[in-house]
Amino acid sequence: MSDTVLIGQYMETNSVFHRLDPRTKIISIFLIMLSFLALETITSYTVATLFVFGILVLSKIPFPVFMRGLKPIIFILTFTFVYNVLLTKGNIIWSWSFIEVTTEGLQNGVRFVWRIILLVLLASILTLTTKPLELASGLEKLLAPLSKLQVPVEQFSLMIVIAIRFIPTILQELDRIILAQKARGHDIVHLPLVKRMLAYIPILVPLLFTTIQRAEQLTYAIDARAYGKGKGRTTYKLLQYQQIDYLVGMVAVLFVITVLVIQVGGV
Repeated sequence: MSDTVLIGQYMETNSVFHRLDPRTKIISIFLIMLSFLALETITSYTVATLFVFGILVLSKIPFPVFMRGLKPIIFILTFTFVYNVLLTKGNIIWSWSFIEVTTEGLQNGVRFVWRIILLVLLASILTLTTKPLELASGLEKLLAPLSKLQVPVEQFSLMIVIAIRFIPTILQELDRIILAQKARGHDIVHLPLVKRMLAYIPILVPLLFTTIQRAEQLTYAIDARAYGKGKGRTTYKLLQYQQIDYLVGMVAVLFVITVLVIQVGGV
C-alpha cells in the first residue's frame, strides 16, 4: 500500500527537475495547478495533458510509478464521475426509474476526473523530485515576508514537510500491522467488502499508538539538535536561483497564459 502513495516519497533520477531550486518548483506547480481550475474546453484539456505528460517524461521517473500512485484515488475518481453523471441535469440520453444519465453529466464527469488526475500527477512531481529538507527550506524562504507579521514561518514550513513525509511512513506501518495479522491467520484482503471495512477498525489502535511513538521520537530528535523555534537557523546548502530556474519559471508562466487565452477565446 505504501508503494502506491506518491505524496511524501522521493526518487533520485538526476533529471532537470531534481536540479531546480525548490522555490521554482513550488511556485511553478502552484501556478499551473491554478490554471487547471480554468480548464473547460477539449483543447485546453489536451494542451494541459500534453504539458503534464512532457513533465513526467523529463522527470525520468518510470511511468508505472505514477500509475501506481493513482490507485489510492480510484474510489474518489469513481465517486466524482458517478456523482456528476447522475445529478447533472440536461439532455437525457438514458433513464431507468428515477436514474437519469445526461450528456452534460457525462461531460462534467469526464472533465472533473481528468482534472483530478492531472492535479495528482503534477503534485506528485513536487515530492518525487524534491527532498523533504529542501522542500522545507523552499517553503521557509517563500513565506519569509510573513515573519514580519509574527507568523512562525519556520515552524509552519517544518510542520507541513513532516506531515507530508509521515504519509508513506504511516502507510508502511499499516502494511506491517496487516502482515502481522496475516501471519496470525487473519487475512483482511480476502474478506467481503463490509467485513473488510470493519476489520480495519481494530488496526487503527496500534497504528495510532505507533504514530504517536514516532512523533515523540521525532520531537526528542529535534530537541536534541537544539532546533528550538527555528528562528535564525542556518542551512548547510544555500538556495540560489540558476539560469534553468528562470527558464522553467518562464515556461510555467507561458503555459498559464496559453490556457487562459484558450479559455477566453473559447477554443
